[in-house]
Amino acid sequence: MTILDGQTAFILGASAGIAQASARLLAADGATLFLLGRSSKRLDATRDRILEHVPTAEVHLHKGDPEDEDTVKKAAQAAFDVAGRLDIVVGTVATGGTGPLVQQDLATFTDHVMGNLRSNFLALRYGAPLMTGGGSIVFVSSTSAKIPMEGLGHYSAGKAALEMLIKVAASELGPKGIRVNAVRPGLTEAATTQGYIHLEELTSSFLERVPLGRLGVSDDIAPAIRYLAGPESSWMTGQSFAVDGGNEVRGAPRGPMFTV
Repeated sequence: MTILDGQTAFILGASAGIAQASARLLAADGATLFLLGRSSKRLDATRDRILEHVPTAEVHLHKGDPEDEDTVKKAAQAAFDVAGRLDIVVGTVATGGTGPLVQQDLATFTDHVMGNLRSNFLALRYGAPLMTGGGSIVFVSSTSAKIPMEGLGHYSAGKAALEMLIKVAASELGPKGIRVNAVRPGLTEAATTQGYIHLEELTSSFLERVPLGRLGVSDDIAPAIRYLAGPESSWMTGQSFAVDGGNEVRGAPRGPMFTV
């Protein structure tokens, strides 16, 4: 027996790096996985990688848009139907992008803010009612929710809103035995950072603000998600904590770093 045996985990945006690494850890501890993502090809590849590490894993795939309400509603129900229970929900969908606030139009700003909220709200809205035995909902926030960074205003606004949503949801759902928390990654190699993470000038300046001296990778973030998903964090809700190499200690680089 492993610690998550018999539990079902519903993961949105499941083919991305952080989600994939988290799914692997959840499967290793016995959870049945239900993965929602936009691309069948990427979902198949994610399942294959999980099975390479955990050959006995039970992995179910659902192709669809994790920002579409009907898709998430049906996927959450399908996840529940696998074993008649839903114990863990992990929301990882985010929208990146850079640029000064005064150079964006309203549609762009709104799309970026909601891109960090829409899927996560839907995961909460349709996942929580199915968690009849209690459980854990985990979201991926960002240090941008706490550290003002020029050029990331829309992204920061979306992540800051997500963190308040988490606090309110934790208060509302706590009496039902459902915990709601988030991990706050620092600058990490991920789909939302591919537009700038390999720019030497940016990363070298940024690393001066990271005491541990390197950028993050998915395997740095996944153990924190696994911790929040499992019973080890059973007296923890409404929280978001940083996994960032110490970036929040020193803050953001000075100047418009994210205006590429």
